[in-house]
Amino acid sequence: MGSLEPDAPVFPTVAIVGFGFIGGSVGLAVKRRWPSAMVIAVDEKPVLEAALRMRAADTVGDSLRAAAAASLVVLAAPVRANIAVLRDLPDFVPGHAVITDVGSTKAETVAAAGTLPARFQFIGGHPLAGAALGGIAEARAELFEGRPWLLTPDATTSAGALASLRRFVEGIGATPVELAAAAHDRMVAYLSHLPQLAVTALMHVVGESVGEGGLALAGRGLRDTTRLASSPAGIWRDITATNPRQVAEALDALIDVLQRFRAQTERPDAEFDEIFASAARWKQKLDER
Repeated sequence: MGSLEPDAPVFPTVAIVGFGFIGGSVGLAVKRRWPSAMVIAVDEKPVLEAALRMRAADTVGDSLRAAAAASLVVLAAPVRANIAVLRDLPDFVPGHAVITDVGSTKAETVAAAGTLPARFQFIGGHPLAGAALGGIAEARAELFEGRPWLLTPDATTSAGALASLRRFVEGIGATPVELAAAAHDRMVAYLSHLPQLAVTALMHVVGESVGEGGLALAGRGLRDTTRLASSPAGIWRDITATNPRQVAEALDALIDVLQRFRAQTERPDAEFDEIFASAARWKQKLDER
């Protein structure tokens, strides 16, 4: 993406509310792709200082007043904080704007956006890009290159707003994929939320059971498997709270398989082999992507 000639930005003024790992990466990607675009960072003062040092933002503010002139507002705080911002946004952004988010759940956010005034067009978004560690210090401009960026338009979405947001997503290197909010929440419960919770539980059980001495003997398998175990709890507390039914169903499915393994500890049978074979088959499909 860095080799492209700069052209007129899709959105001349982009306000990013929550300037952590994802928000900061959006800012860096926008400035790389469209140097003339105005990027506004909204967050706490220490984060804003880092944003300016990194040249990820042109101007900053610690309240939504900073976003007043935005043509695109990106909500990049934890999910429940984004929902709170949606309630306050009309008081601070007086003009027309496209509003999107980068949260890992959609249903509650979309419902909250339903109360926005007609001058706003809200389209849910979720870039499938991330890392085990967060924070603005980890932000990078190339984070979204070649990655899916899920969009959840609905019957109220204007074709023009959707086309503009798609061009924006493509411009910073991602591939837009459209689906309904409910379908999004079910899919990511299995693709993202379940792996995180399973790995966190695994690392907790292993660590509590063998202690530091035991972990010193661990091979690469445990390290590779538990890469996500360093993720901060706050983000995932919001995710599970705003997608409870789908996360519960995903956990139940995993618990069912673990219980089947548990029942076979004394005498593994054909089902044991079938589960391993199924896992290997799906892992091959995953690696082919």
